Amino acid sequence: MGLIIRSSAIHAAGCYTTTPIRKGARVTEYTGHRLTKAEADTAYEESPITYLFGLGDGSIVIDGHATAMFINHSCDANCETSEENSRVWIKAIRNIAAGEEITYDYCLYDGGDDEARCNCGAKECRGTMYSPEEVRRRKAAEKKALIKKKGKRKAGKGARTAKA
Repeated sequence: MGLIIRSSAIHAAGCYTTTPIRKGARVTEYTGHRLTKAEADTAYEESPITYLFGLGDGSIVIDGHATAMFINHSCDANCETSEENSRVWIKAIRNIAAGEEITYDYCLYDGGDDEARCNCGAKECRGTMYSPEEVRRRKAAEKKALIKKKGKRKAGKGARTAKA
């Protein structure tokens, strides 16, 4: 199986296959130095682009430095990741034609206030690289904050009216 890096409509550069890949096949391994999340946060504090892949509970990350780091996110991906014995494999979840860009759903769960906009162009695009669970969590937190803010505003208005 041959993989090449070239320009991508999703994001700058992408990873493409030069040969057909069958469903279930390992496409490549996500490799690189391993860091604690704290080390990675410090090292990339000012960097807008990272190639970090969280292992297990996310306390250890792989700082990508190989072909897999160029695999872009898609909400309608042709691959998925699989962690096996602390190694991360990119596996085909459908047959992939030669020349097709390799993608997987990043399912981000950490990123502070970053929107992590998605540019995949899929018909059912979520508009973000965050996982569906993280999107729900963020919406619930936003709603809770809005309700709390409205409650404070009403309490403040009532207090001023009572004094007048």
